[in-house]
Amino acid sequence: MDLLLRNVRPPGTGDVTDVLLGDGRVRALGRLRAPVQTLDAQGAVLLPGLTDEHTHLTQWASARRRVDVSGATSPQEAAAALAAGAAADPWDGPGDPGDDLVTGHGFRDALWSAPAHRDVLDAALPHRPVVVVSQDLHCAWVNSAAAARFGITAETGVLREAPAMELLARLDVVDPAVRDGWIRRAAQAAAARGVTSVVDLEYAPVSDWITRAAAGAPAFRVRVGVWTDHLGEVLDRGLRSGDAFDELTGTARERVRTGPLKLVVDGSLGTRTAYCHDAYPGPAPAGAHGVLRIPPAELEGWMRTAARAGLDLAVHAIGDAAVTIALDGFAAVGTGGRIEHAQQVHPADLGRFAALGVTASIQPRHAPDDRDVCETHWAGGIGRAYPYAALLAAGAHVVLGSDAPVAPLDPWDAVAAAVHRSVDDRPAWHPEQHLTLEAALAAASGGRRAVRVGDVADLVLVEHAPADVLAAGGPEALRRTPVLATFVGGEVTHRAGL
Repeated sequence: MDLLLRNVRPPGTGDVTDVLLGDGRVRALGRLRAPVQTLDAQGAVLLPGLTDEHTHLTQWASARRRVDVSGATSPQEAAAALAAGAAADPWDGPGDPGDDLVTGHGFRDALWSAPAHRDVLDAALPHRPVVVVSQDLHCAWVNSAAAARFGITAETGVLREAPAMELLARLDVVDPAVRDGWIRRAAQAAAARGVTSVVDLEYAPVSDWITRAAAGAPAFRVRVGVWTDHLGEVLDRGLRSGDAFDELTGTARERVRTGPLKLVVDGSLGTRTAYCHDAYPGPAPAGAHGVLRIPPAELEGWMRTAARAGLDLAVHAIGDAAVTIALDGFAAVGTGGRIEHAQQVHPADLGRFAALGVTASIQPRHAPDDRDVCETHWAGGIGRAYPYAALLAAGAHVVLGSDAPVAPLDPWDAVAAAVHRSVDDRPAWHPEQHLTLEAALAAASGGRRAVRVGDVADLVLVEHAPADVLAAGGPEALRRTPVLATFVGGEVTHRAGL
């Protein structure tokens, strides 16, 4: 159905205009008259729709229901928060999603003076199984009851990297209808923040999204990431990156498509498993330089398999040594793709992103969140950490995401963190790596800097131009930007205040 948006303002101008949307695209701009449905924007500012290029949607939908322990500064504080959360939401027996399981999210143990241990959780919650997910999703911490339930033998109750991720996948196994309901509500909440497109890199089979898409179009477009464990399903179906799921689901909205093959080269900073040129100070949990999860030869093999199958590549690399290995792999295979995170990049590698056609898929909120951990564990490589401005200056294509639930699925939060690297009252951390607002908004909009005729009608209406909001209220006001309406393919997915 065609829709005429009346009285919208492009950013940077006081003039109002009309925008005609039809067949999923922007059909005309100007003072228009058309016998179609109209929506008066009342002078609101029209922007390209916002994207989140790195999410874990099932975990994000689940994390919205978990106990937040991100403020804990010790194992005991985290356990107390979990006990309080369990008391506020007591177990009523079978039928409650998750049964008697207590789940928490957001612990950061890299700066704790004492390590996480199952005994601490046992003391606080002796009668209910407890699983706590780290902020970076690379670590899980369980009590004895949960260890017995899930068959975990780790003496400390702490799992890192692959064992942790396998537990997280099992943790999210609830009735599919319940899980998909959580995801629909999470998607609607994202649409209320202007999100029109996401890349879902959840560790799950593609068939999960085939089922969801058949049940109804989500509130945003989804590119579904593929993990090597589930690659056989994709190859058997003959799916290539960009293929719509319409023929598989009997729908015609083309909102869900095959995304990239996800490959994980190293771990994370918070777990001290990111693979770095410099050694970590003191005893690291898994090796002096971190963890190399995929050796170079194996990485190249997977990359060639993806290229032959018509699949794009999304390569997780956080430490600078891992980034070098990932770029070497792209060079050897002769294909472009994406490096997810790129939290530490050696200066010699900055120009290789553009030269090889490799996108830097970054999550700006991680920089202010990780600043203290970075100062402690990457002290020798601070100058190479979160080099957003340096990547842009070297010609790299940069896109923004959240890594939700590591950070909120909210592009305004990502943009605010990109232009000002602080989330408390401290000065910005390494402001030389800030992005300009214009660059950050483009990176959060799939590279679109304005609304033009012929564009896909993925759009967002806000009350004031972002530059005016930033000038008047600073980054926190930008982070809280109210969204009046969101459109995907010209269809309203969120509307408030109009």
